[in-house]
Amino acid sequence: MAAETDPTPAARPREGERPAALEGPRFFPRPEQSAPEGLVGIGGVLEPEWLLDAYRHGIFPWPDADYEPMLWWSPDPRAVIEPDGGLHVSRRLQRTLRSGRFTTTFDRDFSAVIQGCATAPGRRGATWLTEPMIAAYTRLHRLGHAHSVEVWRDGRLAGGLYGVAVGGSFAAESMFHTVTDASKVALVRLVERLNRRGYRLLDIQQWTEHTGTMGATEIPRTQYLRRLAEAVDLPIAFG
Repeated sequence: MAAETDPTPAARPREGERPAALEGPRFFPRPEQSAPEGLVGIGGVLEPEWLLDAYRHGIFPWPDADYEPMLWWSPDPRAVIEPDGGLHVSRRLQRTLRSGRFTTTFDRDFSAVIQGCATAPGRRGATWLTEPMIAAYTRLHRLGHAHSVEVWRDGRLAGGLYGVAVGGSFAAESMFHTVTDASKVALVRLVERLNRRGYRLLDIQQWTEHTGTMGATEIPRTQYLRRLAEAVDLPIAFG
């Protein structure tokens, strides 16, 4: 069992060296060696060192309820939202943002957000956010690597999202809402923050119809890994 410490970040590459993220992961096969569906490895542990090694190399955990060992994935193609100009905000959503109906905070209640992602209507009992996954990401949050966006309506949590930040890359993991448009507001405010901070990459892993309407696109994994390599060692902090 690893100690409750923040793993030492990799040194920034010197001129002429390949970026650290292009080197092989410490705990996993290279993403390019994954199975056709994107499966990189089976087993392992949800410790901070493993999770950060995974995210630095374009890999993420996604358990199967019918299969006990942890599964680790790196799909090809990869879905992203371009932080600078890639997000599509409809006119109706623009009106909602201007209305003042919602207020937004960051890292104010990570626990409530991840629980909301696991238990929102339609997800209870049908989500990959198992108790071990929730505990692992909560630990990453305490170490300063996982972050949440909270959206409030009349003092109550109406929606939000959470993800993992490594250098200039942010991997959005899940979002939820209990009030219409609250999760979309969370995504808009996240992208605004990433732009202000200078993030280079917003990874959403897999394209869906919903994220497609918000501007998500798919890029080849080779392109994604190159961009990730350029982003992960940037001296950027979420908050």
